[in-house]
Amino acid sequence: MTFERALVAARQRRHDEAVLSDLARSALAEGREESALPMLRAAAERSQVALLWQWTALLERSLDEYEASLASFGRAAALAPADLGIAHGHARVALEAGVPAEALFAEALRLSPTDGDLLLGYVASLFAAGRLQAAEATLENAVTRSPFWSEGHLQLAHLRSRMGKRQQATASVEQALRQYPGQEQLWIALFRLHLQAEQFAALDDAVARARAHLPPSEMLLSYETIAAAERGDGARADRLFNGMNPGLRASLEIYRIRHLLRSERVELACAAIDSTLKTSQAADVWPYASVAWRLAGDPRWQWLEGDLDRLVTVVDLTADLPTMAGLEQALRRLHVAEGEYLDQSVRGGSQTDGPLFTKIDSNVRGLRSAVVSAVEAHVRNLPARDPSHPLLAPPRDQRIRFSGSWSVLLRGSGYHANHVHPQGWISSAFYIRVPEPAAGDSPNSGWLTLGEPQQGLAVDLAPFREIEPKPGRLVLFPSYMWHGTRPFAAGERLTAAFDVRHPIQTQIGTVGLSTSA
Repeated sequence: MTFERALVAARQRRHDEAVLSDLARSALAEGREESALPMLRAAAERSQVALLWQWTALLERSLDEYEASLASFGRAAALAPADLGIAHGHARVALEAGVPAEALFAEALRLSPTDGDLLLGYVASLFAAGRLQAAEATLENAVTRSPFWSEGHLQLAHLRSRMGKRQQATASVEQALRQYPGQEQLWIALFRLHLQAEQFAALDDAVARARAHLPPSEMLLSYETIAAAERGDGARADRLFNGMNPGLRASLEIYRIRHLLRSERVELACAAIDSTLKTSQAADVWPYASVAWRLAGDPRWQWLEGDLDRLVTVVDLTADLPTMAGLEQALRRLHVAEGEYLDQSVRGGSQTDGPLFTKIDSNVRGLRSAVVSAVEAHVRNLPARDPSHPLLAPPRDQRIRFSGSWSVLLRGSGYHANHVHPQGWISSAFYIRVPEPAAGDSPNSGWLTLGEPQQGLAVDLAPFREIEPKPGRLVLFPSYMWHGTRPFAAGERLTAAFDVRHPIQTQIGTVGLSTSA
């Protein structure tokens, strides 16, 4: 049911829980939460029905109104303390809001002791509270009891990496494989971990080991091909790509494009990119289109990224924030990890867990408000809409929403490896603290670079812009644009970053941009 039809029905039947539920559901699906929320909140107040308070809380959550969402979930839970969905939602919103959530997750687990999502939420709440050892022990015990639980192994690997135990990341899944070597899902979990960590030699070895226990399959062929291509084993990668069926090869087209660029076959890479931009993989291909078109001297690169004065914004937010000192203190409290995620760009530092902008801390809310205003101004200044362009195609009349937000604390010699953000539309860097220049630093130590490809592509392209970090400075740029940072010798750099969610749309030209990662 469309939102408009649901709204008409709800106005006619204001006391019908099913009709009001349809309204809330369609509002969440179409981004119309603000239009539905007053009616749902009024109905919940009037009827004191737990379900309506739950829907109210979910609408408030979607609008990043977390204090209100916590209160609404609290009222729902008081009316229906045995409702698992309400208990889980209440705990999840508390975790996202940055308030203690362990007791809420424990209560939800009492209602459903074997729920894996609840257990992962409980572990995340322990981690957020600084109880890293308890989080690790809880998850380790769970995968020991349920050795086929792939997601548990994956999350334990990331948890250990963030605790500074990167060498132990795959220990639990390897232990399970020693007991159950014929379980395909465990091998897939191991492959995924090596792929996320860019450990391609280890991935190659794991696939070879798996072949002794599993029948031949497209899954094994896929991971072997990725490993060969990313290791630079060109002849084997060519043989594997050329020997697979067209459907499987299409699913690996990003890796084939990377392989063609790495092996300096730019013309073939351009042809593959042109074909893939017409598919649902387009969002993942734009960064490689930039690289290939620059290498080929194709003028489409200027169309994609050349107007830097309008595609990139640099603005100072200091005057729009309560205090930089208060924000720094609030963010430092969130940095409980000692190491990096397996699959993130951070090298030599830590990244906060979960969405940053959902925290109800006043300093974080102040930053979010300033960021929204800056992004709105940036969007107004973009060049005219272009139905084929990944940044310029979407409508610009919708509220600013975020697909991710986080903080990074880098220490001496820390940096961000060059990367992109396929989940976003517009990405960012906001600087809270930067290190003083030190002996041995180059003139651009710690600077943000735009346009320099990932090192693993082995492509010699210099950044087309470098930006000096300064406290209070916000940089906005397209999410498909390669970006990273130069290392610095000593000190700390504290930043916040976010991805603006791709606006809701029905179609963008013929390129079929995906709104997911």
